[in-house]
Amino acid sequence: MIQGTGSDVGKSLIVAGLARAYVRRGLRVAPFKPQNMSNNAAVTADGGEIGRAQALQARAAGLAPSVHMNPVLLKPQSQVGAQIVVRGRVAGQASARDYQAWKPRLMERVLESFAHLRASADLVLVEGAGSASEINLRVGDIANMGFARAAAVPVILVGDIDRGGVIAQIVGTRAVVDPLDAAMVRGFIVNRFRGDPTLFADGMTAIERLSGWPSLGLVPHLPEAAHLPAEDALSLGAKASATEGEVTVAAIVLPSIANFDDLDPLEAEPGLRLVLVRPGEAIPPEAALVVLPGSKTTIADLGALHAAGLHHDLAVHHRRGGAILGVCGGYQMLGTRLRDPHGLEGPAASVDGLGFLDVETILTATKSLAPVSGLTLPGGIPYRGYEMHVGETSGPGRGRPFGTLSDGRAEGARSADGLVAGTYVHGLFTDDRQRAALLRALGLAPSALAFERRIEDALDALADHLERHVDLDRLLTLAA
Repeated sequence: MIQGTGSDVGKSLIVAGLARAYVRRGLRVAPFKPQNMSNNAAVTADGGEIGRAQALQARAAGLAPSVHMNPVLLKPQSQVGAQIVVRGRVAGQASARDYQAWKPRLMERVLESFAHLRASADLVLVEGAGSASEINLRVGDIANMGFARAAAVPVILVGDIDRGGVIAQIVGTRAVVDPLDAAMVRGFIVNRFRGDPTLFADGMTAIERLSGWPSLGLVPHLPEAAHLPAEDALSLGAKASATEGEVTVAAIVLPSIANFDDLDPLEAEPGLRLVLVRPGEAIPPEAALVVLPGSKTTIADLGALHAAGLHHDLAVHHRRGGAILGVCGGYQMLGTRLRDPHGLEGPAASVDGLGFLDVETILTATKSLAPVSGLTLPGGIPYRGYEMHVGETSGPGRGRPFGTLSDGRAEGARSADGLVAGTYVHGLFTDDRQRAALLRALGLAPSALAFERRIEDALDALADHLERHVDLDRLLTLAA
């Protein structure tokens, strides 16, 4: 089990890199995260949802994503706490305090999923959540040491030197955790080192002496890791390309943004300059396209957009002849009306939309979760992606669909002037053909970027990197 001294220390990518490295050694590897908290989710083949990081780890291991790889997924909702997803299906919602009462009964489901994966794998790589030293959450824990103890899984602790204080991170964890929890730790890894590693040799020795845990590796910063999808919205700050690109694309980042990896292929395109616009900032006047991404709480985010005055910016952008694309929650916001009669996102509400598309949406308890494929219109450009949404959208604008699904059904909507479009399809621009069509529409020649190939190359580079800097043979002998 790979646990961390804190959030965003690199646990997810360490697990992905180890999965790819051990698969290349001929082992059957499965990733597992007992409990995840993220609004960046992936759809499994059986119509469930799991954390995006576990889908990437499954890809690294050469497996199709399964709901058993992340049996408990918490999706924050600003108005009602978090939505609780158990084995891919919504099981309820709870505040952070009320969720504590869920944990005992969830542990049984977690252990069942772990056993399911373990039965068909040589090695299960388990990822912890947040910090191993959150002793205030230790009672009933299912995400870190509580799971490790219940499943008798040895732990490797990862610290992040890039954020500073890594000696205190690791030694401090040893100081505060219960002695029986500390005994589960078999070693530590220091991640994201920059510079001459010999200058930190004394630091590694000090950590070993003060913690009593052996070092398994000092991992230098790997630039290629930036090519892999991030799970935490906090990483969005690194996604905006500040100066490069002939054409500017702006993406509006609202408080409950979800499935934001839809923006990754746009950020990767050398001809595009991606600008992230948050409340309090303005849409760049030179933007050719504005993207409204998905949202976990669409009505609340629509309110945040209005409060920031971004609806005025969008209207000005449209009057100038600029294009607008709404994805999922962004699509719903672009309509004339948004209704939540059952209070799924908070208090029951019915609000005006932005009015760019002649459609309205009613939020429903049934959640659409499915891989999809089809053709975008006009032009009939093929795509593959997935749907993950609550809500049924209808209205005259649906008569001008964004595209068609593989079964012939119309999907999404377009405005009469052709400048505004909405779709429920996530992952649209991971398809090189779709990005090529977008570039042509923006007046650019298609690039040579093969986005999916770039992810595979980055996973291979990460595996090579860990082979060089982590004692993978010793780590394997520690596995129970």
